[in-house]
Amino acid sequence: MVSDRSDGHIPLAVKILIAGGFGVGKTTLVSAVSEIRPLQTEEVLTNAGVGIDDVNGVEGKTTTTVAMDFGRISINDDIVLYLFGTPGQDRFWFLWDELALGALGAVVLADTRRLTDCFPSVDYFEQRGTPFLVAVNCFDGVQQHTAEAVRRALDLDPDVPVVLCDARDRRSIKDVLIALVEHVMTIKRPPALAPARQPGF
Repeated sequence: MVSDRSDGHIPLAVKILIAGGFGVGKTTLVSAVSEIRPLQTEEVLTNAGVGIDDVNGVEGKTTTTVAMDFGRISINDDIVLYLFGTPGQDRFWFLWDELALGALGAVVLADTRRLTDCFPSVDYFEQRGTPFLVAVNCFDGVQQHTAEAVRRALDLDPDVPVVLCDARDRRSIKDVLIALVEHVMTIKRPPALAPARQPGF
């Protein structure tokens, strides 16, 4: 929890996107890890979405995010993450550019039952140059595929982390977010200064 400190220290606020396909668990992830009551914009699926929203593999899903999910988590005294969950359906992708403004990095949540749903998110962040990792949501705690198998299936660059998680478990998701922050820091870290040349060399 972010607390007022007598020394006037203000934690660094970092914006993180939570992306992925329809029904992959983005809303669940934000709800599980947020230290505040998360903002959700879920609406009930109606007949209007029949033939538009692909529910194969998630037939039991009855609601959908129509704008975003929002939550907050303090990683430590110095870093607070503000989480913005993107809508998963194609018809709401026009919102992504607004949500992505100022984001330091992204988590692409993957469901191996519908792995191809990850491709639009992966392509989006690659094209924008936004650092991201892929978090494989192991539903019911069952690991169906290894992280390396997912990496090969998505044809990811070697430096993109792939981690396994349970979107319902706060500790698991906090580990994912820490891994993302560490990944971003590795990418954004300025190169070490070359040693000064000595006179005469």
